[in-house]
Amino acid sequence: MIASFSTLQISIPDSIPSSPRFLPLGQHQLQLRFRARHKNLDRMELMKRLGIGCFAAKHSTREVKTEKDSGGEDLFVESSEKPDHLVVMVNGIIGSSADWKYAAEQFVKKFPDKVLVHRSESNSATLTFDGVDMMGERLANEVLSVIKNRNGLKKISFVAHSLGGLVARYAVGKLYEKPGEANSSDSPSKAKSGEIAGLEPMNFITFATPHLGSRGHRQFPILCGLPFLERTASQTAHLAAGRTGKHLFLVDNDDGNLPLLIRMATDSFNFKFISALNAFKRRVAYANVNFDYMVGWRTSSIRRPNELPKPNLLATDPNYPHIVYVEHGDVDNGSCKSTSTVVKDENTDLEEEMLHGLGQLSWERVDVSFHNSKQRYVAHNTIQVKTYWLHSDGKDVVFHMMDHFCL
Repeated sequence: MIASFSTLQISIPDSIPSSPRFLPLGQHQLQLRFRARHKNLDRMELMKRLGIGCFAAKHSTREVKTEKDSGGEDLFVESSEKPDHLVVMVNGIIGSSADWKYAAEQFVKKFPDKVLVHRSESNSATLTFDGVDMMGERLANEVLSVIKNRNGLKKISFVAHSLGGLVARYAVGKLYEKPGEANSSDSPSKAKSGEIAGLEPMNFITFATPHLGSRGHRQFPILCGLPFLERTASQTAHLAAGRTGKHLFLVDNDDGNLPLLIRMATDSFNFKFISALNAFKRRVAYANVNFDYMVGWRTSSIRRPNELPKPNLLATDPNYPHIVYVEHGDVDNGSCKSTSTVVKDENTDLEEEMLHGLGQLSWERVDVSFHNSKQRYVAHNTIQVKTYWLHSDGKDVVFHMMDHFCL
């Protein structure tokens, strides 16, 4: 259409005052000649220069960069200021670093220049069947590699989904450095609580993690709480999920030791698991109230049956429509003590042992319900927004986590 016009005439009234934007006119008409084949000043270019409509120049925005390194993916915003807070994201069983793609991107966009988000990839797919301990060792080595390759890191946080929460608990136990081992130049807060891989521990956050295992008491909801099925699952879990299955159902007894999850609720044996968790400023457990067929409400929120909120207390927050209850921890972090790992008799309740150990610490518990969501039947992955198009209703849970994140 431009080619059919050689001249554009614009009438300008006498009332327009003199301005640097307008040249002095000797007549009431200004002729702007456009040559159809002139490439230096076509109509769109003129509009860009004048800032008209959708052709107005847009301010450039900094992009989120992704780098493959240290056995995973690092996300950050490139700038002159290097982020000092490492956020390690850990996937669940048969998962991968891609499971945290949405949340990682939101993190970096919300906290540019502040966080480096590392999506762990050392335990993916069938590697998640190798056992919590072996996976924890790999994660710990991966974190050390990230820290070695990135300068300026001072703080560290973990965000984990499902089985990944147990793996992260094992890893921090391995990476924990007691206050006496900290450098004398460290800040008083770091010296008091200890460090994780030489960094100040900030947030330890889990989503639908079976902290108390999956053994009995409706902790593995897909079995509908039927005693026969729960007993059968405990006996055959290793056939489906290898050593990880044994750990989840508390049937491992390597070298005559107690089940690994029992040991991980103590400060005994090789690692200071409770002291490592205690070093974090915050510990948060996000749990699905219902429609999670993989991990029960009690095990993911670290509660006894009588400690679960009553239905009449559940309410929705307009800012976070799927958050139905928030319980803030009320235990002093300084009250952490070592616990006994001696089983007195065969009837000792293993679940109670774990509750006793983990209950020494202050936990924030955030209960989530997708009851009114079309994605409720995949709540276990929706709470994480594993795949955005399929689990997008969980985004308010991700935003809740970021809005309360301790930097």
